[in-house]
Amino acid sequence: MLNKLSKLTVISGLLLGFCSCAWAEASDTIWPSIKESFFPKKTIEDAPFIKITAPRRAESGAQVPFAISIDQTQHEANAIKKVYVIVDANPIQLAATYYLTDMLGKFNLETRIRMETDSFVRVIGETADGKLYMTATSIRAAGGCGGTVDGTDDSAMRAAAGKIKMNVKSPVVLGTATPAVFMIKHPMRTGLQRDLVSQGFMPAFYIQKAAFTYNNKPLFNVDFGVGTSENPYLHFDFIPDAPGKLAVKAVDNEGKSFEHQIDVSN
Repeated sequence: MLNKLSKLTVISGLLLGFCSCAWAEASDTIWPSIKESFFPKKTIEDAPFIKITAPRRAESGAQVPFAISIDQTQHEANAIKKVYVIVDANPIQLAATYYLTDMLGKFNLETRIRMETDSFVRVIGETADGKLYMTATSIRAAGGCGGTVDGTDDSAMRAAAGKIKMNVKSPVVLGTATPAVFMIKHPMRTGLQRDLVSQGFMPAFYIQKAAFTYNNKPLFNVDFGVGTSENPYLHFDFIPDAPGKLAVKAVDNEGKSFEHQIDVSN
């Protein structure tokens, strides 16, 4: 169903005109079109068990703190296995998709997203059998997707891109939810930003995927979009069942890969 993303990008670009409609009150009028583009002919139910934590008004549209919690474990029947984050008013609405495993227990995630203007932000959860559940919140923000970028030192930026920091809160108690933090240095250029000097559009350049494993077993995967903020940040819980290695492999849209791992012990 997400193969329709390119079509959606064109539709949303036409609807929004790639403008910065700063501080225009969030509207849900575009949601029916988004819904049919991503989830055609599918029923989406309300999800009181999915909670969003986010500011009512963001200080910066380029760095909007955003947290998701799902009050169910991955072992439960009809547990959420995939999570979509959609920003209605962004030129490219899909900010990220998360693929979950049993090792996460209850899904708790803190991250940062980009927002071009005031918008509803939606979290849609999908079960293994394709049922969809949604919760949403409105956030006031401006200018996170477009604007100008000082790209004069492009080589230095690219040399630094891909450096990963990751840590796990200690002491670790095996078999219980354990907080971990991941950050990767990357500009996450949207393709809608202009060079400060030439005023030409700068090409999209962003982390596209990240795959997390624990002791070589899948933990969770992320498909990032340009609606994810610069220097992608994830604060999440996982349940280590034994001492081992937490590892991640990230890939950007130009095919470059970046890897990092840390030891986890009790």
